[in-house]
Amino acid sequence: MEDAKIVELYWQREEQAIEETATKYGGYCRGIAYNVLGDSGEAEESVNDTWLDAWNSMPPHRPSILSTFLGKITRRVSIDRWRRKQAEKRGGGQMPAVLDELEDCVAAEGGVEQAVEQNLLAQTVNRFVLALPEMEQRVFLCRYWYMEGVGVIAHRFGFTESKVKSMLYRTREKLRAQLMKEGLL
Repeated sequence: MEDAKIVELYWQREEQAIEETATKYGGYCRGIAYNVLGDSGEAEESVNDTWLDAWNSMPPHRPSILSTFLGKITRRVSIDRWRRKQAEKRGGGQMPAVLDELEDCVAAEGGVEQAVEQNLLAQTVNRFVLALPEMEQRVFLCRYWYMEGVGVIAHRFGFTESKVKSMLYRTREKLRAQLMKEGLL
C-alpha cells in the first residue's frame, strides 16, 4: 500500500493503518530498535510503542515521508527505553559504543545555556553531515543515526571493518575540528 493511503487510514482512524504500517515498515523499525537496544524482545516493544505514537500523532501530523517519520519515532522510543534500562543497570545494543565514540565531540550537562548550545550543536552537526561526501555521509548516518555495528556497515558497503573504523574516526575528527572552529567544543 502507498504511504499516502496509509497516512489517510490514520487520519480516518482506521485500525488497518497499523496493520499496513507493520507490514510495510515493521522490519525497518525493528532494525532501528534492535541496533539501539540489542535485545529483540525490547526492540519489539519499542516497535509496538512506535505504532501507538504514530496513531496518536496522526492527526494532527500528516507526514510526507512515512518511513522517516516512523524511523524517527522508533529511534526516540528506543533511546528512551535504553535510558530506562541503563538506569536499571542493564545494557546492550550499539548505544554504549556509539556514545563512547562521540564522547570527545559532544559533552552533556543541564541548564538553559546548555539547551541553547544543544540547538546550535544540532544545527552545526546537520550542516557538517550534509557537507560530507556521499559515502562518508552514509557510513556516518548508519553508525550514529541508525546505530548499526561496524561489521554490519562494512558488509553493507563492501568495506573491511578496518576501513569503516578508519572512516568513522576521520569523520569524527573532522566533526571535532568543525565544533572547535565554531566554539562549540
